Amino acid sequence: QVQLAESGGGLVQPGGSLRLSCAASGGIFSIDATGWYRQAPGKQRELVARTMGGGATTMYADSVKGRFTISRDNAKKTVYLQMNSLKPEDTAVYYCNAQGLEYKGTEWKWFDGWGQGTQVTVSS
Repeated sequence: QVQLAESGGGLVQPGGSLRLSCAASGGIFSIDATGWYRQAPGKQRELVARTMGGGATTMYADSVKGRFTISRDNAKKTVYLQMNSLKPEDTAVYYCNAQGLEYKGTEWKWFDGWGQGTQVTVSS
């Protein structure tokens, strides 16, 4: 089963930067789309950034455009989220999502996996 592990969260001052990483592991698989989502206390989980088509296409929430950059290293099976000019309203738990095909011994099956989340706190 494909597993996703996030890292890189922490406490940062407003205007600072953080880079989140999400490493995929477990079996034979091919990732098509990856994304970062976040959930602040009392709010619904929202899309932050997403790549599709093996990384050929990217999209961002309006609130992070120009500040956040999503990228992926296919060889390392890792997706990154570079976050610059952080604001207090970026404070949330950030989750990694990946979708693709996983080989199950006799056939390829679609998977949709989530990481456990990493806390990002922007505060002075």
